[in-house]
Amino acid sequence: MSIRTVLSILSSTSFKEDLKAAVEFCAAVGAHLSAAVISIGLTPIGAGYDVSAIWLDERQREIDELAQKAEEIRAYLSETDLSYDVQDVYTEFAWAQEDVAERALYADVVLVGRQAANDTELQKRIIDGALFQTPTPIIINRGARLLSSTSKSILLAWDSSNEASHAARQALDLLKTADCVYVTMIDPVARERVNGEEPGADIGRYLARHGVKVQVDRVASGGRRADEVLRQHALDVNADMIVMGAYSHPRWRQTLFGGVTRSMIEDSRIPIFMAH
Repeated sequence: MSIRTVLSILSSTSFKEDLKAAVEFCAAVGAHLSAAVISIGLTPIGAGYDVSAIWLDERQREIDELAQKAEEIRAYLSETDLSYDVQDVYTEFAWAQEDVAERALYADVVLVGRQAANDTELQKRIIDGALFQTPTPIIINRGARLLSSTSKSILLAWDSSNEASHAARQALDLLKTADCVYVTMIDPVARERVNGEEPGADIGRYLARHGVKVQVDRVASGGRRADEVLRQHALDVNADMIVMGAYSHPRWRQTLFGGVTRSMIEDSRIPIFMAH
């Protein structure tokens, strides 16, 4: 996947760090930056005139503040050499994920920085909207490490599933830049219709044909959770990024693959490229 358009989701309450990271990433890959700063308004409580009037005044104040922040972002981006556009999105809890999904459809990747990820309500709606309602992959970076367009070491979480395959294909251009991609399998079972006679060999050959430098690591869990094993192995190989498939459920907080999708989203401090 060639990255030409990057959607950066920014929280209206705090965004300067995420915006700077998005600018640096887009400059490195030569991509257009579409910055969407989002404010999620509160649903009105009660039906009385006084309450409604107060709520309308508060809503207008939030809309005005959001417009001002969008102008700040435009002013910042005007000082760069990037191609860019800025959208201010005032939405409500019930519609926020659709607003995110609508914009993610027209991007090659969605960036979620530390400030947006720390906005719990916004993070939920980014996951529901961008990750599970569109084919667009997301990159979540909760840590202090800056996101790079090239990585020396990438961990690819592999379990021979459609989700893992889709993530690997979507991340192929990033995988090609790495000095080594560690295809990591946890307690793999050698079965014809699952991993083959030699687990990891098929995906290793596939990636190698695309010029990816591959090492297949079959890791024993030792009774630990999959997310713990992946995070530890990422540290062991000094991974700059983790690439993995996302496993959906009617409620994203209850996921498959041992709960690894939810846990990696919430707890990893290494940038994660995730596709569904």
